[in-house]
Amino acid sequence: MGIRDIDSTVVTALRTVVVTVFAWLMVFLIGSQSGISEISSNTFLFLFLSGLTTGASWLCYFKALEKGNVNKVVPIDKSSIVMTVILAVLILGEGLSPWGAAGIVFIAIGTMAMIEKKDAEKVAGGPWLLYAIGSAVFAALTSIFGKVGIEGVESTLGTAIRTLVVLAMSWMMVYVVGKQDEIRGIPRKAMGFVIASGLATGASWLCFYRALQTGPASVVVPIDKLSILVAVVFAFFLFGERLNRRALAGLILIVAGTLMMLY
Repeated sequence: MGIRDIDSTVVTALRTVVVTVFAWLMVFLIGSQSGISEISSNTFLFLFLSGLTTGASWLCYFKALEKGNVNKVVPIDKSSIVMTVILAVLILGEGLSPWGAAGIVFIAIGTMAMIEKKDAEKVAGGPWLLYAIGSAVFAALTSIFGKVGIEGVESTLGTAIRTLVVLAMSWMMVYVVGKQDEIRGIPRKAMGFVIASGLATGASWLCFYRALQTGPASVVVPIDKLSILVAVVFAFFLFGERLNRRALAGLILIVAGTLMMLY
């Protein structure tokens, strides 16, 4: 059994355990746990909402990966850049330059180029495309809620609080779908990848929300989403997935659009 053979809900829940332990370990290492009593109810609310949307995004994302190729799922997930920037302008009042607007267009075109018509059809019994789109929508909301919530608390502590919400939500889903018995049959190698993924996610979150606390969401998020290049490279070496010319052109447009938004 490989990691792709494990139910996506179980993978999400296991990763969340690792992320939660890692985040709270960092909280106690830097001594920010005392700040919990100073967090306002409004900040708690937005951290809670950010945790909920994160959990929903993860569930959709890994369900999409379970049914579709990494090279197809990741670009759609990264299209949350466009939604995040639009929401940042409308809700947070952040500005958008002509270069930024052009970048959004490039990213949108690039994403569409990486999706073929047949990709929208049901694969392995389910429409992965819908799950990938759901992941992008929830990821965009996560960034906005996180930006608002993280402003009233130390970033590491705020990230750790969010992980508790994601943890509760992900394990609740495991029991709702009745997949808890699958955990016992997961081989060590697959579990090792899950743990490594959780540690990488935890480190990424701590960096991301620290940046989000001090910088505009419309700039921080595009930089974060450049991880698509890493995902494509790993998909090639680990799963043998290759990009055709159209998909490669789409990837170039996405990267170019992201860099334009940073200009």
